[in-house]
Amino acid sequence: MGQPLSAHVNRSLMAISRRAESVDRHTLAKTFVVAGSFSAMLHSADHQILYGRRGTGKTHALLYLADLVEETHDVAVYLDLRTIGSTSGLYANQQVPVALRGTQLLVDTLEAVHEQLLTTAIETRVSDQEGLLQGLDELTEAATTVEVVGNVERETTVGGSAEQSTGAGASASWGPGGPRGEVTMSGSSRRSVTASDRLRRTGTEHHQVIFGPLNRALARITAALAPARLWLLLDEWSSIPLELQPLLADLLRRSVLPTRGSTVKIAAMERRSQFREPGNEGDYVGIEVGADAASAVSFDDVLLFDHGRSQSRQFFAELFLNHVRPRMPMTDDPAEFVATAFSRTAFPELVRAAEGVPRDAINIAALAAQHANTATIGIRHVRQAAQDWYLRDKYAAIAGNEPALTTLRWLVDEVVGRRRSRTFLLEHAGGAHDPAVRDLYDARLVHLVRRGIVSRKRPGTLYDGFAIDYGCYVALLSDKEQPSWRSKSDAWLSEPRGALPDHLEQLLVELPGAARSVPRQRKPRE
Repeated sequence: MGQPLSAHVNRSLMAISRRAESVDRHTLAKTFVVAGSFSAMLHSADHQILYGRRGTGKTHALLYLADLVEETHDVAVYLDLRTIGSTSGLYANQQVPVALRGTQLLVDTLEAVHEQLLTTAIETRVSDQEGLLQGLDELTEAATTVEVVGNVERETTVGGSAEQSTGAGASASWGPGGPRGEVTMSGSSRRSVTASDRLRRTGTEHHQVIFGPLNRALARITAALAPARLWLLLDEWSSIPLELQPLLADLLRRSVLPTRGSTVKIAAMERRSQFREPGNEGDYVGIEVGADAASAVSFDDVLLFDHGRSQSRQFFAELFLNHVRPRMPMTDDPAEFVATAFSRTAFPELVRAAEGVPRDAINIAALAAQHANTATIGIRHVRQAAQDWYLRDKYAAIAGNEPALTTLRWLVDEVVGRRRSRTFLLEHAGGAHDPAVRDLYDARLVHLVRRGIVSRKRPGTLYDGFAIDYGCYVALLSDKEQPSWRSKSDAWLSEPRGALPDHLEQLLVELPGAARSVPRQRKPRE
């Protein structure tokens, strides 16, 4: 007898690739799931910064966009900034001025852009190939200017010599044949002149990037590509050292952003990015988000379980179906696929466990399929997989970070253990920007679910709403086939945005160190 259908589905779930860069662009375009109006916003010609934590789909979205714009005969230059740069630019001695390291990074980035555009000029039909090649030559010249900084020594040597001598003589002698005579004369003269002039230059070669010629070169390139548009897609921005990020951003602001016919999209982690460094006189180096770059989009805000359960379930159902379909074309209906692969309560629990992060959902589903083996995935498999993934990936990410561990333990004890809730509020200007909270947020152990909440009692203070990760409390849930508990104090997430109701002020917490001043709240009724 053959294996049941669930066994084939489980193997397909386990075979889903975990990272977008390991999949070809055509496959990524077919597996991308459009969430609301996000695709139209992503495809806009505006310069944008795309924020998102690890696993939220930034790389997938940029590669999908690259495939999309090439279908419309535009030109996409995708750069993974983890592969850009050299040791002299990224890892040079910290005593080397930041400006020198940053300039080297600019040169490395321009070289990568030049290489991809040169491939386009050779392999793709463009409207003005000669103009494109000329623009690329100008780009190379603008990006490879070298200045020698150091001492100049001039050495001049002048030498000469002269020698002159003369002589004369006469002699006479008598012999058998009569007298004999002999006259002898000699002379010599030598003159030598030597001159040398040597210029010795000692110093270090420093690259210079001159923005005027660079901007003109890029303008020539975009004009040669017209009517096609140039899309510069920069991924993994946060992999660049923080002190160098404003310098690379300033290069984009002064050269690429003002160029007509070009669009820049940057994927970055919000709390690990610095696009702007202010100066002393009100000026700045870098990009001012909202002014130089038209908008910033957060992948973390695109889809959250508590913002709309039906939309989230539909999104993840399509996500799994798109990834499984090439291996086993069983159906085109996402709901039918979910009914085949999961029990009635297991899939909603998986969506809750993912907390809106596609990579977490894929890894939890793969582990759950492994636990289920040939059976249909049940809620017990999902919870076991969520706990395994939490310990293996998320908790391990902060294992050596004692402040973050202390804060996490306190939050779980206070919010989950004592208040019987999974959500809490922090003051936006204080606790939400605490370094330990940032580390927990980056590790996906806490999730930002709503920004800028206002209290009627304190309208001048803004609060942010957070949710504790499912993996932090999944061990407290039973193995019975019933959804995880949801207290009334968490119901505010599905309410319309607005001022914070008075009874929800009990969700306000203060971080460890000020935890003793938090008044004890009554346990909410179930």
